Amino acid sequence: MMEFQGFSPETIDFLWGLRFNNNREWFEPHKQQYIQTLYEPMKALAAALYPAIRDEFPELECKVSRIYRDQRMHPPVPYKESLWICFRTSDRPWGEQPVLFFELTPDGYSFGFLLWFARPWQMEQLRRQLALEPGPFLKIVDELEKDGTLRLSGEEYKKAKPCPDPALTRFFTMKNLAVIVNRSIDERLYSPGLAREISVTFDALKPLLRYCRKTML
Repeated sequence: MMEFQGFSPETIDFLWGLRFNNNREWFEPHKQQYIQTLYEPMKALAAALYPAIRDEFPELECKVSRIYRDQRMHPPVPYKESLWICFRTSDRPWGEQPVLFFELTPDGYSFGFLLWFARPWQMEQLRRQLALEPGPFLKIVDELEKDGTLRLSGEEYKKAKPCPDPALTRFFTMKNLAVIVNRSIDERLYSPGLAREISVTFDALKPLLRYCRKTML
């Protein structure tokens, strides 16, 4: 396994090329570019991030996405236009469990925490727990957001849920959960220091991940 040294401008060239030429005729001559500049660095980044996550969450697996789309679901479009890492379990769909992730697209990159396709019963369990004992969750969120660089957010219900405490109103409106760092393509993407920076963010997110896995699964 190669050591993570950052991505490269050629990585982004490949992703832009794929966006405008999403077909086998273009991809096959560029397959080595995909492997060398996108897939292998993504695997190296996953390997750099995984040990610290595995130590605290041994149940989580490290998944690197495939570039190939499921043709049963997306027959006109054979390839994905992004690649991502997801730290998750295999016993349920990734979108229905709290995960840590990194994703790279032609436009930029993002990393953080997601419970993207939360089931209604999962959010109801969170609201019930907050109503019973709000302190632990509020402490986690306050610590996470204290320097202003990270913020817990989520899509909002069209109709507000009954909330027993005004301090909890923000969380009772959410129908999913996300803490995401979004960036345009920059020099940090091309540096081996990116792995350390993501790891620091993941460390800050671990208390939220632990709480949500305990409360909502």
